[in-house]
Amino acid sequence: MFENLSTKLDSIFKKLRSHGKLTEQNIQEALKEVRIALLEADVNFKVVKDFIQQVEGRAVGQEVMASLTPAQQLIKIVKEEMTSLMGGEEQKIHLSGSPPVPIMLVGLHGCGKTTTAAKLARYFQEKKKQPYLVPADVCRPAAIEQLQKLGEELKVDFYRPEPSQTPLDICLKAKDIALKGGYDLMLIDTAGRLHIDEALMLELREIKTQIKPKEVLLVADAMTGQDAVNIAKNFNERLGIDGVILTKMDGDARGGAALSIKSVIQKPIKFIGVGEKLDALEAFHSDRMVSRILGMGDVLTLIEKAEAAFDEEKAKELEKKIRKDTFTLEDFRDQIQQVRKMGSLESILGMIPGLPKKMKGIGGLDFDEKELARVEAIINSMTPKERTHYQIINGSRRLRIARGSGTNVQDVNRLLKQYAQARKMMKQFTKMGEKGFGKGRAPFFS
Repeated sequence: MFENLSTKLDSIFKKLRSHGKLTEQNIQEALKEVRIALLEADVNFKVVKDFIQQVEGRAVGQEVMASLTPAQQLIKIVKEEMTSLMGGEEQKIHLSGSPPVPIMLVGLHGCGKTTTAAKLARYFQEKKKQPYLVPADVCRPAAIEQLQKLGEELKVDFYRPEPSQTPLDICLKAKDIALKGGYDLMLIDTAGRLHIDEALMLELREIKTQIKPKEVLLVADAMTGQDAVNIAKNFNERLGIDGVILTKMDGDARGGAALSIKSVIQKPIKFIGVGEKLDALEAFHSDRMVSRILGMGDVLTLIEKAEAAFDEEKAKELEKKIRKDTFTLEDFRDQIQQVRKMGSLESILGMIPGLPKKMKGIGGLDFDEKELARVEAIINSMTPKERTHYQIINGSRRLRIARGSGTNVQDVNRLLKQYAQARKMMKQFTKMGEKGFGKGRAPFFS
């Protein structure tokens, strides 16, 4: 996400920091490079022009020139203006009103509407809301079946249309059922087309008029760049939308759509899709996103992901095991599984402030996503006794475990060595806790 832009901005700001004092020429040169970086990231030309003017207006003057840390002050201005560019404060979905509150998803064919409807259902489940899925796309073959399958996977109720029903009939009937069923909201997955045409708009306007959705959200593919911005503009002018959900953000190294869309259509980005799994949907926070782009991390999102992924009771149990030095390979595997729930290692590392963009090869660390899967496979190939008493794993057992996990003996040896080191380190932390933090309290566990 934003990898190309982030790398270029990092290089520009490093150069700025090398100057003790900044002159007007230094600033002009840096902003010229920022302008090129934004244009190469496929940001709308007018948006770039306005953004550079805003930054320049603040930077070439007392705010930066008289500062004790001029480079840092300029970066702060860039951060503030970029946050404003992307929408400022978080724009939440409005769910006020009598339930079931209708949320209508619109967009072109292939943008990911159906999957996004299911992701939203899961998101609201986590917020203790009861969603109802409405498949109103009768054009795309298997669209209804796809949404129903996703609903079953999430254990979310959904409407089952009859073959003769029109999209409007489906929505009206579903609204009655959702009302009687006591659901909090209904998520309507509408049809798309390969391009915007009058038939599509007529169908969507009809649903909007009759159902009166609290929110009309455009689902757009971030990887299409300025095409996504133009589609958003068209939908907003012809239908009227309340916000945007950008899908496939995890595959968008440039980020032009995310940086342009709010300025062009004056409607906020409300969510971003960051993967294929149903939990890969994040509420959009422009300040957090800008922090990631500028290499400042995103601790708040990291904490939220950790809270969602880690079970509190399991964490307390783990703390007891660490104190008693009974941390087993099964516990080791459980921790890996919980970390993987938070997303890819690359995305997690990107949220930690101060870490270099590329961790590979730094201090001997190589964060390979496949390594975690390998470790899980090795532990799963062990017997329950081997997982709890790793000392019994001799040469013949190591060979059997390697064959069973599709790895080699060196991989098994490496894992056992890492596990032994982890146990040793945890033991040291516990001792430190007893000495420096009061008896029975480790420094990193509460």
